[in-house]
This record gives sequence, structure tokens and C-alpha cells, in this order.
Amino acid sequence: MKELRIRTLAAVFLVAGVLSWAGARLWNSVGTLPRVPLAAPVVLALIAVVLLATALSLRSRLKAQRERRPDAKRVDPMMAARAVVFGQASALVAALVAGMYGGTGAFLLESLDIPARRDQAIYAGFSVLAGLAVIAAAFFLERVCKLPEDDDTNGTTAPA
Repeated sequence: MKELRIRTLAAVFLVAGVLSWAGARLWNSVGTLPRVPLAAPVVLALIAVVLLATALSLRSRLKAQRERRPDAKRVDPMMAARAVVFGQASALVAALVAGMYGGTGAFLLESLDIPARRDQAIYAGFSVLAGLAVIAAAFFLERVCKLPEDDDTNGTTAPA
């Protein structure tokens, strides 16, 4: 399984942001602008909380397993792999959504004197922050579930 790359997420974020900014300019020339829903940052924040809770739970279970505690719950490797895939997918979607709302928010910065557009810009800003929180939680989850690397320098391998 490949690791998340910041470069890929940054590229998705930037491309979505530029396209969204251009789309907002085009849409505004027609006379309207799509709204940024209040639920956008809330949903992204909930996803970040779920990812963080999963990572913390797995980390504590893996620590107990490494310390060979008798009451330790074993971590199923497939469950850990699914959690990592969920984190990676969430990070990609969050980068896309944060880029879209970031581009829309950047366009809305031109008209902060209008109260409705100012509120939309605030929602867009919170959506970007929540998207970054999802990405950070996904990286943390991936780090928690990472297997020890092989040590090829002295011919031994680390136990998985």
C-alpha cells in the first residue's frame, strides 16, 4: 500500500482551488453564486474526529499488544489496512473539497462588504481548516498503522 504524499494532496488542493475560483468568477458573471453550506465544515470536522479517534484507539491497542499485556485486544491486520485506506480516501476527498471551498472563499474575499458573502467566506475558510484537519488526522492514522521497515543493512528483518 502506498503512503499518502503531501505533493499529491497539494496538487489536488491547488487544481480544485483554481478551478473553483474560475468557476465562481464565471458563475458570478451570470448574477448568482453557489452557496457554501454551513454543514461543510461540520461534516469535515466530524470526519477528522472519527479518523483521530480511530488512530488513538489503534495506537493504544498496538501499544498494549507490543507490551504483551494479557488483556490486550489483538489488532486485526485487515482492520488496520481498512482504516488506513479510509484515511487515505478521506484525505484525498478533503483535499478536493478544501480546494473547492478555498477557491470559492478566495473569490468571496473581493466582496467582504456584503454580509451574505462575508458569511459564505467564513464558512469556506472553516471548511478549508476542517479539510486540513482531516488530512492531518489521516497522516497520523497512517503513521500509527505503519509496519516497521526492513533492516537490510545487517541482514536481519524486523518482526511485523
